[in-house]
Amino acid sequence: MARREQGLSEPLRALCRAVADRYAGSLDDVLRLAAPSREVGTEEPFPAPPPSPAAPTPATWGRYPNGPAFLEALARGDCPRAVWTALPGPHWPCELAAAVTATLASGRGALVVLPDRRSVARVDAALGTLVGAGRHVVLTADCGPEERDRRWQAVSRGSVRAVIGTRTAMFAPVADLGLVAIWDDGNASHSENRAPYPHAREVLLLRAVHETTACLVGDVGQTAEAAQLLATGWARPLAADRAMVRAAAPLVRTVDDADQGLDAAARLPTQAWRTARTALERGPVLVQVPRRGYVPRLACEQCRAPARCRHCSGPLEARRARDALCCGWCGKTTPDWTCAECGSPRLWARAVGTRRTAEELGRAFSGVPVRTSSRDHIIASIPDRPALVVSTPGAEPFVEGGGGYAATLLLDGWALLGRPDLRAGEMALRRWLGAAALVRDRAAGGTVMVIADPAARPVQALVRWDPSGFAQHELAERAELGFPPVSRMATVEGPGHDVMSFLWDTAQLPPSAVVLGMVPLPAADPGRPGGEGEPASGEEWMRALVRVPHGQGAALAAALKAARTAGKGQQVRVQIDPLELA
Repeated sequence: MARREQGLSEPLRALCRAVADRYAGSLDDVLRLAAPSREVGTEEPFPAPPPSPAAPTPATWGRYPNGPAFLEALARGDCPRAVWTALPGPHWPCELAAAVTATLASGRGALVVLPDRRSVARVDAALGTLVGAGRHVVLTADCGPEERDRRWQAVSRGSVRAVIGTRTAMFAPVADLGLVAIWDDGNASHSENRAPYPHAREVLLLRAVHETTACLVGDVGQTAEAAQLLATGWARPLAADRAMVRAAAPLVRTVDDADQGLDAAARLPTQAWRTARTALERGPVLVQVPRRGYVPRLACEQCRAPARCRHCSGPLEARRARDALCCGWCGKTTPDWTCAECGSPRLWARAVGTRRTAEELGRAFSGVPVRTSSRDHIIASIPDRPALVVSTPGAEPFVEGGGGYAATLLLDGWALLGRPDLRAGEMALRRWLGAAALVRDRAAGGTVMVIADPAARPVQALVRWDPSGFAQHELAERAELGFPPVSRMATVEGPGHDVMSFLWDTAQLPPSAVVLGMVPLPAADPGRPGGEGEPASGEEWMRALVRVPHGQGAALAAALKAARTAGKGQQVRVQIDPLELA
């Protein structure tokens, strides 16, 4: 660990200590995340940094009343802090690139963290167009250790002053850092899956405070955490007025699939089928499906009991038409399934995935190309011509040329809204907005149709295109219930006796702490070995929640950190402010 720590500047060493304290972790764990290990060898010479570029013109930032002033403040060397609710459409990569360029124009460095490689590629291209080659580097996990180390050293030595990347870049040693920015902060990809599980947004907020930098939290939506930054006055809003929002957004319509007849060939409500058929005359149509696969969830048609594997009780799924049922956990096939509850051999599809949806749409719209994009195979972009694109949330391709989709259908809204999690509504709206933002504006005929309960608050927020209003309501509701981000929450997971001993015998919790639980965690998949800090196959773990008021977060983290050090033999996993509390 000494080699890693010696490679960090004093501001970054202080940041690592602050992150360790914030997340009740060890400094060694944070250092493993912060700096790549280096091989001893000849140091590569790096050139001096190029001269600062000229300040950019406002361009599409002019659509926001405070947009030009924000760029001017960055170019002057000021440190504005903003929550940016971006307009839908293809312009946000260029707008992020303009913010970076304005910071470089002041002689300072900039760091932008994005959720995935596709977003990084778009901002990379926009920044290259704006400032030319040699002024920025890309840091992602797939760079490879040697290339990542070379780029890291170029940044560390001041040869390059701008970094864009995924969460692996959040600790990048940018010299004279003047701006930290994060895009789509509600995306689960920003949450580190290794101890102490820091979130990129929180790391960048700490950097903004420790290194006195400007800060930009941007998305087409808005999280409750971003709303709290506005509510406390830590940041200022950067948003367009309602007239501009209405002009940039597509027309959003709702269909309640409980009240609409389904087209026999396409499993679509008739109104949605007609919308897709009309839109295909003008360009591509996006169909968002919450789950990948063919039929990933099955149940008994008669009693609706979930279809389970005989060997491990895992969920049965159909991976292709006419194939035998297969267990999603152990992989064993079940050719002659019958319901264990009522004995019926008939199955009902509880959820339909991307492949089955694509198959049905291909039959319904013969002659139209159908493509699928999901975690197994993500398509980055598609040409601007008629086609059906079936995608899971977050895997939607963008349309080349910036024209956008002619229409988007958001299917199975119940599957997103019905998740048993504190953030279900927020996550559903974020995913819908992400897909809807790829659609042409209403003047160009862009239409979004969401198949969900029209009365649901996230659906109404989508119809009005009001993510800020939804986030404010969500924040107020969580304040009433005492949930994050208004409070600080920690999860303690492990074997039941270890969790109880840790919380009631070892940890000296603050007087304001409230322990909620314990509740059993879902069993680990039998076919998957337990990773670091995870239960082994067949091992039963419990979870307890510990909550304190927001001002007591440091005391809670310190108490849990001390207990982890003192709790010899206790197998527990501690996570501060996890994304999921279900």
